[in-house]
Amino acid sequence: MSKIYSFFLCVLPLLVALSMPECLRAQKGIAPRDLWCVAKNNAADQALQESIDWACGPGGANCGPIQQGGPCYDSSDIQRTASWAFNDYYLKNGLTDDACYFSNTAALTSLNPSFDKCKFPSSLSVNNGSVSSSTGTIQMRPDSADLSSSNRVVGTWFLPLVTSYLLVAFTWLV
Repeated sequence: MSKIYSFFLCVLPLLVALSMPECLRAQKGIAPRDLWCVAKNNAADQALQESIDWACGPGGANCGPIQQGGPCYDSSDIQRTASWAFNDYYLKNGLTDDACYFSNTAALTSLNPSFDKCKFPSSLSVNNGSVSSSTGTIQMRPDSADLSSSNRVVGTWFLPLVTSYLLVAFTWLV
């Protein structure tokens, strides 16, 4: 009886590990979460406007949605306008802290800034070098991070570890 009990104690952690969602196994136990780059609520309007001008100009952000007639156009709210431009730039430029700085007028948040028909793509919408959104697909620069291979971690260390564990447990029972 004690060998059967011991066997189940050995196998239980394996079953728990295998039942974890793949996203948790591939991210070393950290569940991925949506992030958006948005304008800070204490940023001065002039500083936000300068950052919008840069992001939509030399920065290369897709600012079509915040132009008149676009789904994110709101001439009365510079915070929303800046947030769209900042987020688009952030998604195109590697999802780094530096890509969400804008002279200290922007910050990362896990609160979705989408409103009405304006849907902001998040950091989790990056897939194989492009960002899928309701306003179209945003192409990322070739030197940006490609997160598509992050789930390969499971195959490189997790499965051999489990196989070794089972072999030891089986040998111990016999």
